[in-house]
Amino acid sequence: MTDLPDVPEGIKDHPFDSALSERYLVYALSTITARSLPDLRDGLKPVHRRLLWAMRLLRLEPSGPAPDVLVANPERNNTAYKKCARVVGDVIGKYHPHGDQSVYDALVRLAQDFSLRTPLIDGQGNFGNIDGDNAAAMRYTEARLTQAAADLMAGLDQGTVDFRPTYNGEEEEPDIFPGLFPNLLANGASGIAVGMATSIPPHNVAEIIDAASLLIDEPKAEHAQLMELMRGPDFPTGGLLVDPPQIISDAYATGRGSLRTRARWHKEDEGRGTWIAVVDQIPYGVAKGKLIEQIAQLIADKKLPILADVRDESDETLRIVLEPRARTVDPDVLMDSLFRLTDLENRFPLNMNVLGADRTPRVMGLKDLLLAWLVHQIEVLVRRANHRIAQIDSRLELLDGYIIAYLNLDRVIQIIRTEDEPKPIMMAEFQLTDRQAEAILNMRLRSLRRLEEMELRREHTELTKEREELHKLVAEPGRQRRKLKKDLAELRKRYTPDQGIGARRTGLEQAGPAREIPLEAMIEREPITVIMSQRGWIRAMKGHVDLSSTETLKFKEGDGPAYAFHAQTTDKILLAGSDGRFFTLGADKLPGGRGFGEPVRLMIDLPNETSIIALLPARLDGRLLLAASDGRGFIAPIGEIIAETRKGRQVVNLKDKASLKIVRPIMPGADSVATIGDNRKLVIFSIAELPEMTRGQGVTLQRYKDGGLADATTLVLAQGLSWTMGGETGRTRTETDLLPWRAARGAAGRMPPTGFPRDNRFD
Repeated sequence: MTDLPDVPEGIKDHPFDSALSERYLVYALSTITARSLPDLRDGLKPVHRRLLWAMRLLRLEPSGPAPDVLVANPERNNTAYKKCARVVGDVIGKYHPHGDQSVYDALVRLAQDFSLRTPLIDGQGNFGNIDGDNAAAMRYTEARLTQAAADLMAGLDQGTVDFRPTYNGEEEEPDIFPGLFPNLLANGASGIAVGMATSIPPHNVAEIIDAASLLIDEPKAEHAQLMELMRGPDFPTGGLLVDPPQIISDAYATGRGSLRTRARWHKEDEGRGTWIAVVDQIPYGVAKGKLIEQIAQLIADKKLPILADVRDESDETLRIVLEPRARTVDPDVLMDSLFRLTDLENRFPLNMNVLGADRTPRVMGLKDLLLAWLVHQIEVLVRRANHRIAQIDSRLELLDGYIIAYLNLDRVIQIIRTEDEPKPIMMAEFQLTDRQAEAILNMRLRSLRRLEEMELRREHTELTKEREELHKLVAEPGRQRRKLKKDLAELRKRYTPDQGIGARRTGLEQAGPAREIPLEAMIEREPITVIMSQRGWIRAMKGHVDLSSTETLKFKEGDGPAYAFHAQTTDKILLAGSDGRFFTLGADKLPGGRGFGEPVRLMIDLPNETSIIALLPARLDGRLLLAASDGRGFIAPIGEIIAETRKGRQVVNLKDKASLKIVRPIMPGADSVATIGDNRKLVIFSIAELPEMTRGQGVTLQRYKDGGLADATTLVLAQGLSWTMGGETGRTRTETDLLPWRAARGAAGRMPPTGFPRDNRFD
């Protein structure tokens, strides 16, 4: 056996399965924590956070009230836009080393007012639209921050959050954003990680703040109390939330569920009894262009006969016009059909899976999520207060030194003028710290005024009072809660639900599931006459015409009549093939009566070698007597053998060379079956002896030595057996004494009564 070569130095021998699982676990955790799931504290994924941070450093502030950094540095106010390519370049170069297109896609979504309830980026240029069109290339579009983004980042310069080095260690980025804007619930989130996903709908900012304020006052408030304030999602595209309140509440209690949303529509009268349905709001996440294509395809496929046309008349506002086939169409029936067949109604999955403060993913209910967010905001409040206390202490130290200098101004000037190293002498003589002495030496001459001393003492008094209040705030949780509630109330004024961006867009109207509308309700009921020729050409003439008229009997040369009967456009037409397969045709879809019609084999998958045994209107509550040429048969309920596809439905299973011979509707009140064979033997037996089936071979109706079944029918025994006499008279004869032919099912039978037709047919 040859020895294995030595493993090179630096390469370790490790089992493949454990190595693979360890590395996949690292990948999975990275996907969960650093890519796909939002942080509950600011509701952002890393790419979104880095985009906003880069834009802040580029001074792309909103045009409205500035965040804290701008208040401190008013000269930095700059409301101009910058190219998105510049923003994306900074993000992927400094903070997020991934593909530029994925980063730009994230930026675009933050600017779309139909994707985010409260956009975080103010875009200029083509950022896509609700039709589903993509945004322009990043070299064409421009962006800046919105006020909501400023509210989300407020406090970054006040020691409220930790900063960490970027991927290459050259710069720093915030771990989290500290602002009061409740972005996670306000704008929602969606993402798919490894083994888990998140789907959080957007909500109304004022409702979120109201619910959070309730928990500040009553941390043990019941879930039902929260749901009275937060009634459900508030989607940027509006629409209606149609689930019952209890279902919505249960979903928010557990953090998992499904919410049913519908488009908002209204009926517009156009005079003379005509009307149109206008859709002005569509469900969240549905592209308008694809929705219109979906509806148009229904019309093209004739799956919704009561809808004639769909038009997009949208401009700045959405307007989809639905035109009914006739003025008699019920608007609610039309819309219920569209809700069931298109994305005018869809479901939004609720899965509030987020990263907590410990970076652990978990599914949280509404109350737990709000409480965790409030804990974070209290922490931010305390850190901001401590940061401010440190700033005040630093300033008070300098103020104490300035005041000492003013009290001993002549001596300080003398030391500075006469000593080569005045700093240590001043520190020793006046007990100054190094910072105080350095600050005195750096004072301007213009500051040496009596008025300046008074200003310093006033500032010292104010800062001392502010520090005392801040110390109380840090020490007392009650003060912290009151301060947080006050700050939330100030934020709520900016997003008031009475007007503007804060107004609720999604309505809440409880509605049942979209109804299954029967075909009859979608088709205008009109009388027709169905005609099929011997060669299988089928047509439907308008009205119930005379079946013996010359127009009805018009066929191609060499062809002739096979089937003709009266029906309605709402009927289904049943066609039976000799191979035992049944097909269904819609009466409203049959070709018109002008000309010779069309070959029925173009409408269904009926083989050329298979002959047509029967064509009749399908009465869904009726039954059929089915019998094969070998004398086997059964009863089939018509409603159970309707076929929905071109391939039809196999109903009668045939043996050997047998073929389907008889397809007859069972007459009302029939209690007996009469069969006659090619051998001219007749037998009558009780209909109760036949099984009722939806598919099969059936049972033996009559026994033969030679030949097979010629005909079969049903009858009321007390009324006798009737048949049409031959000749020109067309008389009908009825035999009432049927005792000689009554027998058990499967008997051979006896010769029929005198005068029975020689073709062995009952009609």
